[in-house]
Amino acid sequence: MDDKKYWVGFNLIKGIGAVRMQGLVAYFGDLQTAWGADSFSLAEAGLGAKVIERVLAARQKVDLDQVWAKIESQGIKILTWQDEAYPSRLKEIDQPPPVMYIRGEYLPDDLFAVAIVGTRRVTPYGRQITEEISSFLASNGITVVSGLARGVDAIAHQTALKSGGRTIGILGSGVDKIYPPEHLKLAEQMMERGAIISDYAPGTPPDASNFPPRNRIISGLSLAVVVIEAGETSGALITAEFAAEQGREVFAVPGSILAPQSKGTNKLIQNGALPLLSVNDIMQALDFTRIGEHKAARKVIPADETEARLLNLLGGEPLHVDEIRNQADLPIERVSATLALMELKGMVRQVGGMNYVAVREEQGNYKT
Repeated sequence: MDDKKYWVGFNLIKGIGAVRMQGLVAYFGDLQTAWGADSFSLAEAGLGAKVIERVLAARQKVDLDQVWAKIESQGIKILTWQDEAYPSRLKEIDQPPPVMYIRGEYLPDDLFAVAIVGTRRVTPYGRQITEEISSFLASNGITVVSGLARGVDAIAHQTALKSGGRTIGILGSGVDKIYPPEHLKLAEQMMERGAIISDYAPGTPPDASNFPPRNRIISGLSLAVVVIEAGETSGALITAEFAAEQGREVFAVPGSILAPQSKGTNKLIQNGALPLLSVNDIMQALDFTRIGEHKAARKVIPADETEARLLNLLGGEPLHVDEIRNQADLPIERVSATLALMELKGMVRQVGGMNYVAVREEQGNYKT
């Protein structure tokens, strides 16, 4: 916990994003050491003169213990790259956020998510389609992700909740600065069955420049992005662009060539996005049957300490049984026998050459 306050400290400094944070961790080994480093060492770690000045000034002005106490008092949870609970799908994107601030709960099953985005000036047609898609996804155990904005975003969140599902809102402000303010009650409901997430520190106001970058998180957390309605300059098109760059599937709802709200979505289809003609299109693209199988596998509880230890060591990357034995510090006979039993339970899978992966974290088949 003490280490996380240094992640927050650097996150508060303008000019330190994913690349520079990664450089600091690589050079110093941890951010606590980096926080106390001298100017020469910070320069060696890759920081420029202006950023170093900001770091030195922050040390004098910012009381990290006080900042951390305030975060805890607001019930805000923090995930960093180093946390096992950090969304593995988000780690795949270019420059994933080093720090995520969360109100509510981000659960393992939220890896199975679809983003629904679109115009703030939604038409009755757009509202109907948004409600149908969000209801369908939520009813099938798929988390609905959006940006809590007026229009399509709000409708998607509200419908997911009404359908008994989970929904996550990604903000362009601190999680203590709900925007727009009229969505405060909706945000509170989402915290009960989902989460409000931001990579901006608490207290950050909803500046216009914050919103385009946050869209990479909306798409990054999702299996696919559905654009309902969007004008030619809609921010939803930025989300679709991020999704395409991240290898996610992009769906767009076709509309009238005369409707301003459909100019952006029709253009997306023209440029290669999948036209969404039915909710079944999403079902086929995301293979709901296999998603259900993986969700079931994730819920398998380790039977004993040995299973728990091995499961914690395994992820989506293959690990050889000898390396598993070394890291677990257990006899090879016990490791081999336990892995065989876990494979029967569907908890792990051998991928050849005595290499194993954890089924619960295997997302490769769902990248689109």
